[in-house]
Amino acid sequence: MTHDARSALLSTALHLAASGVPVLPLRAGKGPFGNCPTCTGNACGGRPNMKTPGPCQCPRPCHAWAAATTDPHVITSDAWNRAWSRAARVAYHPGGAGVTVVDLDNPAAVTWARTTLPATRTVPTTRGEHWLYRGTMPSANGVRPGVDIKSTMAYARWLGPGTGPTATLPDAVRALAVKEPSPRRRTPQALTVPLRGGQGECRHRTPAYLDRGIAMAEQRITDAREAIHATVYRTFLAVLSAHGRCGCLTNAHVARLFTAAQARGESPRHCTDAWTNALTRLGL
Repeated sequence: MTHDARSALLSTALHLAASGVPVLPLRAGKGPFGNCPTCTGNACGGRPNMKTPGPCQCPRPCHAWAAATTDPHVITSDAWNRAWSRAARVAYHPGGAGVTVVDLDNPAAVTWARTTLPATRTVPTTRGEHWLYRGTMPSANGVRPGVDIKSTMAYARWLGPGTGPTATLPDAVRALAVKEPSPRRRTPQALTVPLRGGQGECRHRTPAYLDRGIAMAEQRITDAREAIHATVYRTFLAVLSAHGRCGCLTNAHVARLFTAAQARGESPRHCTDAWTNALTRLGL
């Protein structure tokens, strides 16, 4: 990155921070920078799916929304300057700024919003628009085709101030993140296929390693925007590939995966079929 490009990003970040918008550097490809040594594994409490997380206190751009800050001393620190030299964009924490972003990822989603949601401040994106509302709520991905909600415990790219007045967060947006229970899936079905395997040497040094892997698998299923069937199968396959040949993987772990899959609309039969197919694929 050129000196002028880095200076432009830093100037934007400082301007936003002075306005009360928590910022962080974003790599090319929209991804945040990885954990710093102090916060490896989000040890400081910034993991998005924790129940009581808080902003990271480490003065480095260590991970996503929890690293966002309005402190100019942190933003201009040596550690952050190294990140700015490799950054592609400025990102911000909408919830920390007191706003909610409805991320409309394609023209069809924009058309839906214009006929469904109250007008508000809009920001053009590469493929669609960001609609900004005043107020915060839990973030949620894939609330409908091409629509994500970014507010608390999430980050969004800064693409400019946008146009139009910022409306108050309406109930219509809050309702998008509320999943109505289905009678068919109200009680997730327990594992009904044998685990098999369990004869190989265990390569896992601590139970935390396995638990972290299961948690990541649950999150992958929960965050899937489309192709849920394929995502569930690939996730089951990945879990079994990593943990299926030793004695660590239990029915309780698999039940967690089944629960995550059924919460995204998979039937118990689809879960069982996907699990069985993954076992067969790996020869377990």
